[in-house]
This record gives sequence, structure tokens and C-alpha cells, in this order.
Amino acid sequence: MCRVLGGDPASSRETRLNDAGQQYEAQIIEGIEKVPRDDWDAMLAPDDSPFVEWDWLRAMEKSGSAARDTGWAPFHIVIRSQGARKIIAACPLYLKSHSMGEFVFDHGWADAAERVGIRYYPKVVVAVPFTPHTGRRLLTAPGTDRLTLCAILANALVKLCDDNKLSSVHVNFCAEDEAGLLARAGFLERHGYQYHWQNAGFATFDDYLGRLKHKRRTAVRHERSQVREAGIEVRVLAGEEIADAMFPTMFKVYLATIEKLYWGRQYLTQEFFTLLRRYFKRHLRFVTARDRREIIAGAICLEKAGVLYGRYWGCFREVRFLHFEVCYYAGIEHAIAHGLKRFEPGAGGEYKWLRGFDPALTRSMHYVSHPGLRKPVGDFLRRERHEVARWIAAGGERSQLKPPPPSDEEQQ
Repeated sequence: MCRVLGGDPASSRETRLNDAGQQYEAQIIEGIEKVPRDDWDAMLAPDDSPFVEWDWLRAMEKSGSAARDTGWAPFHIVIRSQGARKIIAACPLYLKSHSMGEFVFDHGWADAAERVGIRYYPKVVVAVPFTPHTGRRLLTAPGTDRLTLCAILANALVKLCDDNKLSSVHVNFCAEDEAGLLARAGFLERHGYQYHWQNAGFATFDDYLGRLKHKRRTAVRHERSQVREAGIEVRVLAGEEIADAMFPTMFKVYLATIEKLYWGRQYLTQEFFTLLRRYFKRHLRFVTARDRREIIAGAICLEKAGVLYGRYWGCFREVRFLHFEVCYYAGIEHAIAHGLKRFEPGAGGEYKWLRGFDPALTRSMHYVSHPGLRKPVGDFLRRERHEVARWIAAGGERSQLKPPPPSDEEQQ
């Protein structure tokens, strides 16, 4: 069913776009369940993250985590060749009534718009809810003209915004090639950074320690020994190793941190964890910390295509250095043991940087429809990009990892 955002069904008014002499139909579909699962997942590349898979997005929506009632009304765009049934391009899209849960912070823009009488909400966000992970947001089927289809999606987003008199469209944590295509459609580029751990061919955890500077290497060994001496056993459970009975406990782990922090906000429901148990174990990695047999802390991670993604952490009992063991060291050890190339532990930084996670660039693209808001936002983004570039360069220079030893070829 095709819809104008916030309007009535308009199945006879599908948007038709003509590019390079070929017609396409752009359709807005309310809810991922109305998009055929096989069509959606057929557009994913082997190295796309688990967060853009149909099952993950459905769990978000069906559980009520990302839904109208929480300010994440799902209105996904799909593209077909005119007269064809098969979807050849799409993007996960949400109509937002606030800016929470995005990790690309535009609250200042909303405040500025309100001060000059510009209505900022609702806005449109192309993103994975509550997930600050860089990856493709404009999906295209294999064997199709990706450049053309991404341009069609970009123009459809602009048209959607303008036709519905919305303030803005935000494509969060997009891939580099998408940023260039969106810029041609009038989107403004924003840069940020996260801290990622890269596997430099380590065979053991000691190999990784050997690359850390002396002070940090000593600190890591001390922190790990303190957890062991407290009698805590930390394990990473993968896929079918995770017992069904663990999911209610891991939901409580997720809640534990939220309840301890005054700024904590619960985005995920218990039903979301139930749906993950039923349909998404394949990508799940649970890090558990046990005192004897009792789980006292844990982290919820996902893994796909050689990348480990850290998402949520919580503890029921405070143990010194346990956070670092569960959130960082266990993940690094798992990545080395399984030959993973990268570990992305999520937003935030200082603790990660001290443990060999170096800054990595992130991108988001923003179409601001009102010229009175577009210019100051554009000026701010230009200044911000320079600051981010300086910080990333400085972070690389101050890395806690020693440079790798020269190869035999370099020595010769």
C-alpha cells in the first residue's frame, strides 16, 4: 500500500520517477511486515550488518520498540521497475516526532528552528532504530544499477519531504558511497567518530597486549586479574549455544543500566528479546559474567561477516573492572579466537581509546527543506567537520597501540 506520510491510503497515487529513460515506481509501505521478507533480504550484501535484516527490523516494530506510539512510525520506501512486482531498492524509513534514540544529535537544530517559528517535528529518518552503526542505508538488489537506484531513492526522499512539508530528512550512519550520492541531491554532510578495534592479525590475546603501550598493557593485565580473583567467570555464548531461558535474564541486564542512570531511557521491550530468541539467534553473542552459576552481569552483542557489534551492557552487582572485561576484553578475545576483523562496541569513547580502540569516521546526511534553517545548519556542519577531522588525526597520533613492527620486506 502506498501512503503519503500521515495521510490516507493512496494506492492509485504511487510516485513514478523516470531516470535514464527507464520508469520506476517508488512506494511507501507502512511497516516492514508488509514488505516481503525474501525481497528485502535479497537486497542485502554479504557484508551488510545484521541490523538491516528484515527479522531485526520486524522485531523492532512488532515488539513496539520502534512504532508509532514510541515516535518511530515506520514508513519504508521500496522501488520497483514499473509494472514489476519484485523490489529492487529500498530504505528503512521512520517518521519521527522527536530526536531520541538516533545517536546523531540534532536537538540544537530543533531548538533553533523553534526559536524562529519553524516546525521541526515531525521529521524523516533513514536509519536503524537505536543503533549507531555505519553501513548501507540505501539497499539495492544485486545485478542492478546501484548508482541510478540510490539516486532515485535520494530524490524520492527529497520529494517526500517537500510534498509533505516536513522540516528535514536524516540518513544516519550511512556508507561513504551513499554520502556522495545524497550530497548531489542536496543533502548536507555531517561527520562524527566512534572508537573501533581492528584485528591486526593477532593470533592470541597476548599478541594484542604486545601491541599496547607498556602502561596500558600493565593496566589491562591488572584489571583482568582482579576479575578472575573475584571468582567471576566470563564467557561468550554464540547462536544456538544461548539457552532460551537466558533471554529474560538478558532483558533484565539491558534494564539494569537504564535504571541506574538518571538519563537512561528504555527503548527495547521484553517482546523484542522474545522475538530475537525465536528468529535471530544466529547473529547473537551474549557475554555473561557468572559468580558460581549466577549471572551477575552481561553484554548483548551481535556478529556478522567478520564484525562484532557491542550493543548493551548491565550488571546486577558491582565488581571492580568487570565492565571492562565484559564489554571490551571478552569481545577482543572472542574476535581474535574467531578471526574477526573488527569490533565496534558502540557510542562513547574514552574508556575504549585507552584499550586500543582508535577513532573511526562516521557520516550522516541531512536534507533541510527550509532555507532559513538550512544555511545555519550548513555553516555549523562545515565547522564541525573540521573539528572532527582534527580529533580523529589527534586520536590516531595518541593511539595506545604501538606501531606494528616492520615487515621483512620493509626491513630489506
